[in-house]
Amino acid sequence: MANSSFTRRGFGVLIAALMASSALVAPAAAQTPPGVLVVGQIAEPQALDPHAVTAVNDFRILMNVYDGLVRYASGTLEVEPALAEAWEISEDGTVYTFTLREGVTFHDGSAFDADAVVWNFERMLNEDHPYHGTGPFPLSFFFSAVETVEALDASTVRFTLNEPYAPFLSNLAYPTGLIVSPAAVMDHGDDFGRNPSGTGPFRFAEWRSNERVVVTRNDAYWDGVAAPEAVIFRPITDANTRVAEMLSGGIDMMVEVPPVALSQFQGDAYDLVEQAGPHVWFLILNAKEGPFADKRVRQAANYAINKAALVNDVLEGTAEIAAGPTPPAFAWAYNDALEPYPYDPERARALLAEAGADGASVTFYVTEGGSGMLDPIPMGTAIQADLAAVGFDVTIETYEWNTFLGRVNPGLEGKADMAQMAWMTNDPDTLPFLALRTDAWPEAGGFNSGYYSNPEVDALLEAARVETDVDERARLYREMQVIVQEDAPWVFVANWKQNAVTSSAVENFQLEPSFFLLLKDVVKN
Repeated sequence: MANSSFTRRGFGVLIAALMASSALVAPAAAQTPPGVLVVGQIAEPQALDPHAVTAVNDFRILMNVYDGLVRYASGTLEVEPALAEAWEISEDGTVYTFTLREGVTFHDGSAFDADAVVWNFERMLNEDHPYHGTGPFPLSFFFSAVETVEALDASTVRFTLNEPYAPFLSNLAYPTGLIVSPAAVMDHGDDFGRNPSGTGPFRFAEWRSNERVVVTRNDAYWDGVAAPEAVIFRPITDANTRVAEMLSGGIDMMVEVPPVALSQFQGDAYDLVEQAGPHVWFLILNAKEGPFADKRVRQAANYAINKAALVNDVLEGTAEIAAGPTPPAFAWAYNDALEPYPYDPERARALLAEAGADGASVTFYVTEGGSGMLDPIPMGTAIQADLAAVGFDVTIETYEWNTFLGRVNPGLEGKADMAQMAWMTNDPDTLPFLALRTDAWPEAGGFNSGYYSNPEVDALLEAARVETDVDERARLYREMQVIVQEDAPWVFVANWKQNAVTSSAVENFQLEPSFFLLLKDVVKN
C-alpha cells in the first residue's frame, strides 16, 4: 500500500463511502472503503485522554494514537522499549533512568522530550500542576510510588520512587502511562479528551458522538508507517446490531463476539480469533450496608448462582468458572489450590436463614454491554433467577455502559446492593490493589465500590507490590486470594477467553493478552 498522506478530500470521500455502506443491507451491497479499517466497538468512548479513562473499550482506540515510554511486546505482557530506547534501575529498585528516543514529535508538531514526560506525570500526580484540573485521573494509583520525575537533559528522564514498586514498568506500558502532548492539553484544556494528540501510528481526525471516531495514518511515525490509511471506530452498543453489521459488510472487524453468534462466523468469509488473557467477571457486593454487609449472605450468593450454567449455556463455553479475584492467566501468582464456590442452593438457603436474611431485597445493577462484560443482560437475568430461587428478592436496573460506570465507580452506597463488573488487567497487583483495599474505597479515589475492608488483605497487597523476589511476591498474592475468597466481597463468576471476528479481507491481525487492539500492521485487501 502506498504511504501517501491521507488528504482532507480523501477523508471526506472515505466518510461518504462509509456512511453509504453502513446501512444493514445485503452483504454484496455493503462494502467498507478500501484502505480503511472499520472496527465495531462495544460502546461510545468516554474520552480520548489516556490519563482520564479506565475502560478497555477506550484503550482499544488510545493504543493506536499514543505511545508510552515502554510497551508490551507483541503477544505477551513482557515490557519492551517504545519512546524510551533503554533504561536502568538502581540496585535498591527505587530509581529508574530512561533514555528517550530522539527526533519524535507529537501529532500537533510539538517536540517529544524529557520535559514533556515530566509534564505528563506531574499533571496526573501533582495537585498544584496548572493542568491537574483537566482530570480526574482515576488510575494515577498506578504511579502512587513516584516521588519525583526529573528531566536530566532533553533525552533523559529519572523517576525516583518512595519504595521499590514491582509493577512499575508494567504500569508504564498500560494506557495510563501513555504520553500526551502538553501543547495540546494547554490548547484544549478540559476538551483535550475530544482533541487528542500523541506520538502514535495514527493521528486523530474526527469524533462524532455515537457515530464514529476516525484516526488517520501518521506518515511520520517513528516505528514505521501503518498499513491502513485510516481506522474508523464505530460504537455499536447492541450486540445483535453489531453482529448484523459484521454480516452485512458494514464493519471489517468486531470485538467481543456474543457467544450465541459465534456459529454465524464459520466459513471462508470470516476469521474468528481467540486469545486468553487476564480477565475476571464478577459481581460487586455492597459490604457496607444492606444484606451483603453480612459475610454469610455474601457467601450465600456465591453458592446460589449456577456458574457452570452461565459459562456453558449463556456463554457457550467461552469462559471458565472463576475461583477468586486473580485470573489464572497470571499463572505465576495464581492460587490453583482454590476451588470455585460450588452450586449449592441448599447451603445458600441455610446461610440466609442463619443470617436472618430470608427474602432480602436486593437492587442489582446490570449493564447493556461494555469492556469484557460478555453477555451481561442474559447473565443478569439468569443470576436474578438463581438468587430468587434461594430466597432473595432481586430488582434489576439496567444502564448503558458509560452511565453504568458513572453509577458504579463512585460506590454503591445508597443506590444498589450488587453490580456486574469485569476487569482485564496487566499485573496481579492491579485489580486487588485498586478494588479490594480499604484505601481504595471510592472516596479515596479507588474502585472498591462495594467497600470491602480487611486489614490482613491490605497488608498482603502492600507487601506484594514492594517485594522484588518473584516467588515471595507470588506467595503473598496466593495468601490474599484465600482470604478474599472466604470473605466473598464479590461473587466470582467467570474468566473469559477474548475473541474477535474479521472479514477475510483483513490480514495480519491478532488479539493481545493485554486486550488492546494494535492495528498498525493490519492489512486490508
